Amino acid sequence: MSDSQTPSAPFTELVNLASRLLGAGVVATNEDTFADAENLLVAKPAEFRPHTFGHKGQIMDGWESKRRRGISAEQPHPTDEDHDWTLVRLGAAGRIHGVIVDTAHFTGNYPESGSVQAASIPGHPSPAEVEAAEWTDIVPRTALKGDTAHEFAVTDPTRYTHVRLNIWPDGGVARLRVHGEVLPDPRDLDGLTFDLAAQEFGGVAEAASDRYFSSPHNLNAPGRATVMGEGWETRRRRDKANDWVQIALAGGGEVLAAEVDTTHFVANAPGWADLVGYDATSGGDPDGDPEGWFPILPRTRLQPDTRHTYRLDADRPVTHVRMNVYPDGGVARLRLTGRLTAAGRAALALRWFDALPAAEAELALADAGLTGAEAAALTAARPLGDPAGARAALAGLRPADGPDGTETARRTAAGWRLLGV
Repeated sequence: MSDSQTPSAPFTELVNLASRLLGAGVVATNEDTFADAENLLVAKPAEFRPHTFGHKGQIMDGWESKRRRGISAEQPHPTDEDHDWTLVRLGAAGRIHGVIVDTAHFTGNYPESGSVQAASIPGHPSPAEVEAAEWTDIVPRTALKGDTAHEFAVTDPTRYTHVRLNIWPDGGVARLRVHGEVLPDPRDLDGLTFDLAAQEFGGVAEAASDRYFSSPHNLNAPGRATVMGEGWETRRRRDKANDWVQIALAGGGEVLAAEVDTTHFVANAPGWADLVGYDATSGGDPDGDPEGWFPILPRTRLQPDTRHTYRLDADRPVTHVRMNVYPDGGVARLRLTGRLTAAGRAALALRWFDALPAAEAELALADAGLTGAEAAALTAARPLGDPAGARAALAGLRPADGPDGTETARRTAAGWRLLGV
């Protein structure tokens, strides 16, 4: 997301962190005899085809575990502790704003209740390491209904990498969606040019004039569109206006090149497009300041079913980009290749650092050169919020190496570099 961190739209308008397109996957499950747990992450809505039976019964488009039993004829029912679970690696680490547990088409075989937990596990952990992680309840155990998309808002501000879906005692769940704010590790982006608009780095299509045929979130999705329906398409305009989509970039940056891809839009591509930018680094509001927008790419003719690439003059930094299309139509993808500015990198680093679990925050500071005591003190001072807050917290570290504090100053400078302030 951009420098503003309070989403005004429903959490379902944020990126699905559990999308396979982003790289999400099922790490492990204790039981999926009837239907594979991997179905939980399928992008399209669940389907049901009656009277389609396999060797294990009706084929269900979801995750379904076998019926649990007690330990004897005298105790035929499972205990309250007995339950099934699935572990999911998120495609992009981030702060979770909401979860959807969808029991679509499970009517006589849905779980009685369920919960969702989350964990932050750096690196590339094994299934055993994921299972043994410290888990935090983000959706407490809650009663579930059949054939229902249950929406749960999440207020936990922590950055997580994995989630765990628990169901009691057994049954079926069709889909799991984990919507939130991507928070990449800024150290992974240092010195690189990348797609500032991409979902995988935190770009969000936060507003659009029209989404009648398909979602503007498709514009900055990973990969290439394989069919027309995987792009953004508006209805036919009958007035003299034009359509547009607005993207909050992963961070403030300089846009060096753009790609406007109309692949698969043969008879319904826009005739022209332009790009305008807005810099909210100093606290401006792109939605309430129409005069603050400035041109990035002039109005340019488009061709159907074509990847258009443009080199741009990155003379002004931007935090938001709006693509105007004239008069209407469909675009498969919008790519905005660029690099973070110092201010954009600092804002991204502070959002990331403030959201890390305490142990990870201390480790990151220790890796940057701070002592354990200094790392603990700076972590305890969170949220740092903005560069001024970060500088004040760093300046407040007590010298640990004599009156002149030379070594402490060196380590503090290392902390400044990590946080970009």
